Amino acid sequence: MTRKDEEPRTLPTKEQIQEFIEGSDSPVGKREIAQAFNIKGADRIYLKKILKELVGDGALELGRKRSLAPAGSLPAVAVIELISVTADGEAIAKPLIWDGETPPPIIYLSPSKNRRVAAPGIGDRLLARLAKQKDGSYEAALIRHLKPTVGPVLGVYTSTGNNGRVQPTDRKNKKELVILEEHSMGAQTGDVVLCEILSKKLYGLQEAKVIERVGPLGSSESLSLIAIHAHGIPNEFSEEVKQEAIAAKPVTLGKRTDLRHLPIVTIDPADARDRDDAVWAAPDDDPENKGGWQAIVAIADVAHYVTHGSELDSSARTRGNSVYFPDRVVPMLPHELSSDLCSLHEKVDRPVMAVHMWFDAQGKKIRHKFMRGLINSVASLTYRQAQDAADGHPDAQTEPLVQDVIKPLFAAYEALKIAKEIRQPLNLELPERKIELNEDGFIKAVHKKTRFTAHLLIEEFMIQANVCAAETLTKKRAPCMFRVHEEPDREKLEGLREVLAEMNISFAKGQVLKTSAFNQILAHSTTDTDKELISTLVLRSQSQAVYSPDNRHHFGLNLKNYGHFTSPIRRYADLLVHRSLISTLGFGKDGLHENDADSFVEIGEKISGLERRAMLAERQTMDRFTAVFLSNKVDEIFQAKITGVTRAGLFFALDDTGADAFAPISTLGHDFFVFDEKKHKLIGERTGVTYRLAERLAVKLREVNIATGSMIVSIEDGTGGSSYDARASRRRRANTKPTRGEKNARPKKKRTMPKGKKRALARKAKE
Repeated sequence: MTRKDEEPRTLPTKEQIQEFIEGSDSPVGKREIAQAFNIKGADRIYLKKILKELVGDGALELGRKRSLAPAGSLPAVAVIELISVTADGEAIAKPLIWDGETPPPIIYLSPSKNRRVAAPGIGDRLLARLAKQKDGSYEAALIRHLKPTVGPVLGVYTSTGNNGRVQPTDRKNKKELVILEEHSMGAQTGDVVLCEILSKKLYGLQEAKVIERVGPLGSSESLSLIAIHAHGIPNEFSEEVKQEAIAAKPVTLGKRTDLRHLPIVTIDPADARDRDDAVWAAPDDDPENKGGWQAIVAIADVAHYVTHGSELDSSARTRGNSVYFPDRVVPMLPHELSSDLCSLHEKVDRPVMAVHMWFDAQGKKIRHKFMRGLINSVASLTYRQAQDAADGHPDAQTEPLVQDVIKPLFAAYEALKIAKEIRQPLNLELPERKIELNEDGFIKAVHKKTRFTAHLLIEEFMIQANVCAAETLTKKRAPCMFRVHEEPDREKLEGLREVLAEMNISFAKGQVLKTSAFNQILAHSTTDTDKELISTLVLRSQSQAVYSPDNRHHFGLNLKNYGHFTSPIRRYADLLVHRSLISTLGFGKDGLHENDADSFVEIGEKISGLERRAMLAERQTMDRFTAVFLSNKVDEIFQAKITGVTRAGLFFALDDTGADAFAPISTLGHDFFVFDEKKHKLIGERTGVTYRLAERLAVKLREVNIATGSMIVSIEDGTGGSSYDARASRRRRANTKPTRGEKNARPKKKRTMPKGKKRALARKAKE
């Protein structure tokens, strides 16, 4: 029955609905079909019946989120694998999952509009958005590259009777691999092995074979090799690279500036593996600069040995930087250069690129001049040696150097410090730790790093030299690989602003961001916990520093011109800066090649990525070494600091070792915890107990996984957790989202007996 003003609706036939779905570029749902045919009310029952028949007949398939598509079609978003590239450069892919009886449809991959995204290669797996074409093929738009699930997998082998299992060392890969005995290469339980996947099952355990036995998990060697293998860090030099390094010869004076008369020294950590910088300072003898200072920073002349187009250059560019592990270094250059000819050892002639700088009495740089010279270091000192000598406690090596070498260096730094305080670089208070290894290569102890004035001296001298390099190349309009650190993301600072408001510290919204503002906030912090909290939040708000020929300045150091110049032995960026200076200042023919500047953008992006790879590998290896150190301390109590607050739980850094650990939310107590993302807090709705970033607690070590370097802890009862009013906590919940699964964590309400029944039982008890 219809209303008088309505036309009777004609429902679509089964064939019309099927034709509509088949003509759609992507899977559709019942809602889209109903809208297309104006199906409303009770007529939806008819639509549901027709769709059920079409699925039953095999004409349609039910996809993700109950979307419908013609049988043999692909979803709107799918994982695809690149299988070939045509002569015209057109990339062709196939769906990773295809259950149809006919061959899968052809997928053409559209070129990415983002030039920063690397072009995919044959065999790469991609997440793509698919659009069906009239000819039955699909056009794919790349969403992102997917980490390959095939190829070499590093893991720990465990024997299980006739076969074995391998647990991957990658924390994100939790699926074990099955190893048949004939594919085990004789691996024993606890061995770290490299595996090749044999099967490509979508479900269940993958079958693999061992292609390399790295070594027992308990050995220090294997802990570093895990990271080297996992991150694809080149660990061996080719024969051609070795031969070039071996053929290198010491440098004679020639046209270089002779600096061998200067009492120049190197100051490095006690365990330094290379020495690429030397320093000298003295009062400025210019009567126009009363109280001023002059200083020379001399850097190993790596460009003399590693020239454009050489095998050494190609290898260094591929590596990008040296990678430092607790027990070894994977150098950017062969040891014949990194540890010998390019290392500024004492009492031997060494070629350098040097900058002579003049400062006034307040540490402001007046001028500078670059030289290509030859030095002969009078001593290789450690930071402690230099500091002790400056403090009036020299040893036999430093005593002859106190008056003419060490005191002038420290006095010049006092002047530079004045200018530094005016400049106000970012001054975060984040404690660092140093691992001490025993003779077996395992951790003997973990110490908090001591920062001497000698450390700050060398740091400031290097910063000034880097500034000089960037200023010179900028002035000459020459190519420069700048170290770029852009200002913090304003959205990320919202969490900091809210935390500061609770501490009654003002941080104005919309102000011009300056490092001095952050330093003033730290100065107002009354406790070490507050300083660490603010330092952590400020650090997390920072942009990641990168290498680029585009000078976007260095926010953290508060410098307009900054390029790395001081470590060409271990950073390819510095080598490029050296070459540009050589070409620009006419210091020789071994500078930049005429076309090198054209590739600076590409090189900057590449070496920035290689730097991030090295940092991740170093951090993960440190985690594994620490896990070995703590593996026999399970169930012991440690003091720790909260370093991360998430919906899933709390991340900690143990005070003694700096080890990272995680406390799942299920271990925090029988409460419903609300996650306040902006304020970095978990708040108990019932108890009001709050856990916040940088808070210190006592935790019990529950589990240690050496393979992944991960640790699980639980909070000790009665420790930590600030108490807040529970009703206020519930009011705050209205502005926050509950953590996933928190509904199940809510305490169940006690069942109460009806009052009538309760009174009846009471009367019966009296009788």
